[in-house]
Amino acid sequence: MVDHLAMSNDVTVTLPRIQDRIPTVVVDDAHVVYRVHKGAAGSHSPVAALRRLVTRTSTPNVREVHAVRGVTFTAYRGEAIGLIGTNGSGKSTLLRAIAGLLPVERGAVYTEGQPSLLGVNAALLNDLSGERNVTLGCLAMGMSPAEVQRQLPEIIEFSGINQRGDFASLPMRTYSSGMSARLRFSIAAAKQHDVLLIDEALATGDKRFRKRSEARVRQLRENAGTVFLVSHQLSSVRDTCERTIWLESGVIKMDGPTDEVLKAYEAFTSGK
Repeated sequence: MVDHLAMSNDVTVTLPRIQDRIPTVVVDDAHVVYRVHKGAAGSHSPVAALRRLVTRTSTPNVREVHAVRGVTFTAYRGEAIGLIGTNGSGKSTLLRAIAGLLPVERGAVYTEGQPSLLGVNAALLNDLSGERNVTLGCLAMGMSPAEVQRQLPEIIEFSGINQRGDFASLPMRTYSSGMSARLRFSIAAAKQHDVLLIDEALATGDKRFRKRSEARVRQLRENAGTVFLVSHQLSSVRDTCERTIWLESGVIKMDGPTDEVLKAYEAFTSGK
C-alpha cells in the first residue's frame, strides 16, 4: 500500500506507507546479575548478618555472575522470535527477566500486559489429575468456568495424554516427563497471550506433537500475539520463527532473519 503526496504544478509523489508496528516487549540495555554466596558455614546466619550490618562490612565470598550483559531489542505484535545460544548463554535468564521473575541490575524491560512464561518446569500439582490441573491452570490464566469446561476436552485431546489410556483422570505423578510437558504446553496455548515465552517446551514429545505445537505457535502469532521460543532444536526455530536472536555469553551476537542467524550459529558451533 502507498500514500500519495500532492505537490504544486500538478506533480504527485508516491511514497511507501510505513506499516504500523506495535511494540510488545522493549528491552533497553538490560543487565542481569546473579550473586552466589560462597561463605563459610554460619556466615549467612541472622547473627552474622546483624554483625555485618553493625560493623558495615560486606558479605564475604560473594561471587557475581553477569548472566545478561547490555541486551537491547524490541519485539512487535505478530512476531515469533527464536532465542538461541550455547548452554549458559543467558537465554532462560533473559526470558525470566522479560516475564518479571528476575530483576534487572541495570537498564529496563518494558512489556505490554503480563508475559506468560511456559517452561518444562512450570508448576503442576502432582497429586491432582490431569483434568483437574487443566481446570486450575485455565482458571489461573483468567478463563471463566464456562470457558474452561468448553475448552477442557480440546486441551486434553491436543496434549495427546489419552492416546494410551485414560490418563487425564489419573494423578500427574503417574505421567512421564514428556506427558507432563505436553500438558503444560497445551494449557498455556489454550489462551491467546499478548506475550508468550516458551522455554524448551517443544523439545519434549513425539514428532506429531511438535508439529501440532509449532502450528499452534504460528496461530498465536497470527492472532497478533508475540511468541518467544527458546530451543536447542533448531528445526523448531526454523519452522516456527521468522526472526531469531542469538545470545552468547549474555550478549546479543546476532539479531535478524531466522535463516541467516541459524546459518551463522551453525557455522559457529561446528567450529568449536
